[in-house]
Amino acid sequence: MRVKRYTTLFFLICMVTVFSSTAQQSKKEYKKEIERWDVERLESVKSPTGWVNLAGLFWLNKGTNKLGSASANELVFNKEGFPSLLGTFELNGDKVKWTTASGNEVWYKKNQVDEMEVFNVDSMSSPSLSYSTYRWSVIKREDKIGVRFRDLNNPALDALTHINRFDVNPKWKINAYLEPSTFSTVAITNVLGQTYQQASPGKIVFEVDGKTYKLDAVEETAELLQVIFGDETNGIESYPSGRFLYVTRPGPDGKVVIDFNKSFNPPCAFSPFATCPLPPKQNILPIRVEAGEKTIHH
Repeated sequence: MRVKRYTTLFFLICMVTVFSSTAQQSKKEYKKEIERWDVERLESVKSPTGWVNLAGLFWLNKGTNKLGSASANELVFNKEGFPSLLGTFELNGDKVKWTTASGNEVWYKKNQVDEMEVFNVDSMSSPSLSYSTYRWSVIKREDKIGVRFRDLNNPALDALTHINRFDVNPKWKINAYLEPSTFSTVAITNVLGQTYQQASPGKIVFEVDGKTYKLDAVEETAELLQVIFGDETNGIESYPSGRFLYVTRPGPDGKVVIDFNKSFNPPCAFSPFATCPLPPKQNILPIRVEAGEKTIHH
C-alpha cells in the first residue's frame, strides 16, 4: 500500500510538473509572438508607406496650388536642394491634376510625368508621384483635399530605433464576444475636428478583473475589425489621445479574442502630418490598460 501511495504521489508530482512546464512554454511562445509582432510593427511604420517618413501635409485651395521651396508658392516645402518650383496642383471640383514645372523630373512608377490627373473622387484613385527621395499622393478628409508628402530620407527614420511597450502580460489577451449593435454606424471625430459616421458591426464585450466592459468596433477589412480606445494610462505612459487595436472578425458564434498586448499608437504619435481618428467617448475605459505600446519619444 505504501509503495502504491508513493507511486501515486510521484505520478501527481510529475503531472503537475508537466502541466507547469507546458503553461510556462506557452507563455514563452506568446512572448516570442509579441516580440515578432513588435519587429514587424517597427518595420511597418518605417516603411516607404509608413508614418515616420511623413514630411508635410498640404491642404489644397480651389484652382492653382504651386509646390516648391520659394515662399511665394501656395505649398512651401523649404528644404535645401528642393526646387523653388517643383510643379503645380490644380484642384477643380473633386479632381486634382498635377503639372511638373520645367526642368524637373517627376515620375509615376517608371514613367516620367509632365501632366497627370492624380485624384478623382469618383474612383478615389490617388497615384503616388516621386521626385528624388520624395513621394506624394492626394488624400481626402471629408470636405478637405490635400497632399500627403513623404521624404524617404527623413531624419526621423534613423531616430526611431524602437517603440517602448508595457511588459507582455497574457492577462490582457482576453476571450470576448461581439455584441451586434442596433445601429450600423458610430460617430468618429478626427484630429482636424471633423466628425463622420463609420460603419460598425457592434461592440466587443470582455471582462477585466471580474468587471464587464464594452468597446465599439468599426469596419477595417474583410478579415479585421478596428477598435479605437482610450484608458487611464493615456498621457502618462501611453499616447495622450488613445490607441488602436485590431480584432479578427468572429465566426457564427460571435466569439473573438481582444489582445491589448497588440494595441498600438495612432499615426499621429509618429508625425504631426497625420489625420488620426480619436476614441469615441464610449470607448474611453475607466481602467489602466497596462499592455501594448507606450508613447514614443524621438
